[in-house]
Amino acid sequence: MKDVLKYYKDFPKEGIIFVDIIPYLQHKEVFNKLVEEIGKVSTAPNIVAPEARGFLFAAPLLCTASHIENIIPVRKSGKLPFAEGDLKEVLIEKEYGFDKLYYRLSDIAAGKVEDDTIYLTILDDVLATGGTAEGLARSLESETITIDGKAYKVKVKEFVFIVEIEDLGGAKRLETIAPVRSITKI
Repeated sequence: MKDVLKYYKDFPKEGIIFVDIIPYLQHKEVFNKLVEEIGKVSTAPNIVAPEARGFLFAAPLLCTASHIENIIPVRKSGKLPFAEGDLKEVLIEKEYGFDKLYYRLSDIAAGKVEDDTIYLTILDDVLATGGTAEGLARSLESETITIDGKAYKVKVKEFVFIVEIEDLGGAKRLETIAPVRSITKI
């Protein structure tokens, strides 16, 4: 699967090598194998998927991995409609600067609860420094979700990445929170 990837030097800014995972969507056999592998290593019933490429790999899991029941979308500003008090903002550190992402508490509450906990898998395309995943995980784990008057804690069970850039050390950073599982390492 590593041979399918494309790389772009100095994108989106100088010094960054952009790993393009879109070719996975252009090869049916590779995509099917990839989705199958993601389903095997994602053990939580609830998947947190940052936009936009996380959506591409999370959605098929609802059809192919019987234990996955809920997708929690994470979006950029202005992309999620919300009721008052439902939207949560997360400041994240990326390789090339800071950004803000948003998720809804109601999307977490729609998920499956196991042992008084809402377990999550954070699924994203590329693990570089780990800033996005770490920011999301810390924010999500600080939440208490109330369903029918009962409070539940939120726990990240694992991180799953399509591609991990090993030299950037993101996995080491994230393993203080939960195990890291990467389908392809470069």
